[in-house]
Amino acid sequence: MHCGRLCQFLWLWPYLSYVQAVPIRKVQDDTKTLIKTIVTRIHDISHTQSVSSKQRVTGLDFIPGLHPVLSLSKMDQTLAIYQQILTNLPSQNVMQISNDLENLRDLLRLLASSKSCPLPQTRGLETLESLDGVLEASLYSTEVVALSRLQGSLQGMLQQLDLSPRC
Repeated sequence: MHCGRLCQFLWLWPYLSYVQAVPIRKVQDDTKTLIKTIVTRIHDISHTQSVSSKQRVTGLDFIPGLHPVLSLSKMDQTLAIYQQILTNLPSQNVMQISNDLENLRDLLRLLASSKSCPLPQTRGLETLESLDGVLEASLYSTEVVALSRLQGSLQGMLQQLDLSPRC
């Protein structure tokens, strides 16, 4: 009698483990879709096309550039910086993108937890302490450069997600 229940449980085990794997795959697919959506939103803002994501602009070195290999924690940290920059811009163009970045960070945290990766809590970013002064001096340039570099970073993250990034 005990062997019957054990055999039934063992027979169901592959199906139960498959059911566990489906939501993580869905989270990864949702993450990729959201990245593509954000890239499209940035592309639709016409003035972001005027600066290359690799171009250096004096005074805006605090805006992250492209990183060749990104871990999940580096992705989260990079998105936190961009989110902080965008929330400080008064432009209506970036409000939805900033909200999308928060949702994207939540999805990345789910992916990280599925891999048992500890993501450090992102604290106040020291590099952005003087952001107010930069914004007063060059609001338009900050927005253009930030969105251009964010678009490039997101495309890099999309490629990394296909390769199953490390912690």
